[in-house]
Amino acid sequence: MTSLTRRTVLRTLAATPAIPLIGMPLIGMPHIARAAEIELKYGNNLPLSHPLNVRAAEAAEQIKAKTNGRVEIKIFPNNQLGGDTDMLSQVRNGGITFFTPSALVIATLVPVAAINAVGFAFADYDQVWKAMDGALGAHVRAAIAKVNLFAFEKMWDNGFRQMTTSGKPIETAKDMAGLKIRVPVSPLSIAMFKALEAAPASLQFSEVYSSLQTRIVDAQENPLPIIQVAKLYEVQKNCAVSNHIWDGFWFIANGRAWNALPADVKTIVSDAINEAGVKQRADIKGLNETVQADLQSKGLAFNKTNPDSFRAKLREAGFYKDWQARFGDEAWGLLEGAVGKLA
Repeated sequence: MTSLTRRTVLRTLAATPAIPLIGMPLIGMPHIARAAEIELKYGNNLPLSHPLNVRAAEAAEQIKAKTNGRVEIKIFPNNQLGGDTDMLSQVRNGGITFFTPSALVIATLVPVAAINAVGFAFADYDQVWKAMDGALGAHVRAAIAKVNLFAFEKMWDNGFRQMTTSGKPIETAKDMAGLKIRVPVSPLSIAMFKALEAAPASLQFSEVYSSLQTRIVDAQENPLPIIQVAKLYEVQKNCAVSNHIWDGFWFIANGRAWNALPADVKTIVSDAINEAGVKQRADIKGLNETVQADLQSKGLAFNKTNPDSFRAKLREAGFYKDWQARFGDEAWGLLEGAVGKLA
């Protein structure tokens, strides 16, 4: 397994590649004159140095080798093919073969895909992978298939989200009352923070730093690597390790293109992509540990939270019952089968 260090991952996470990569056969690979029999395009929204792209490039190399050069995956990182909405449209119409949307992105098309982002559902990664590698993940993949997309078995990791503040630390649900917090443009996120009696504001990520700096909002929530890359520690004092939402990436393919591939090719591609996804999960887990130490060295104070107080508040506010009705009893039962009773 390739070793990913802070030097190779964290330091360059925020950097946009200076050399255009559109049309490159493989990340980090020299151009090969002989055209492959099958060329597949994969777009994503992350920098080259992110573990998702590092592992995807390894999978592409493996696929090319195991098919004796018949199959070549061209990788277009860092929003080169447009934003998430653009790439979701492209993978649906066949403009690209593969895309890795977060669950909240694909939920705009397949609502049940957002179920992994239910507030305070997962206590740890053991519960996450029990659900997403198990019956709940299979249920979501079946829903994705109904919109003519194919989702690979192993979900890739985007990480748990944590809350930061410019004021006092967040320790229990009571600390959320009246808190002006930036959240993504996501109905599920907005509903959760309203149920906690916070004052959520949906802002584009590009506006987060300036909004915190000018006190339009006093808090925000994101996975730790994003907090590090965006230098939010410069305008925030405290970080509550809340793990309030877990999100991941579905590795999806255009259904028609996938079904048209020869059976042997599909097996090779599936095996390589699923194996790469499992490796990427380990990368993100290790990366989060190094990021916390780095953020602490930059002055961001960390504290633990009491997740039971947050779950109790959400239960009292009817949040879980509301979203159980939205997702349906079958999907909700599969979630609770992995994490325990929520509603």
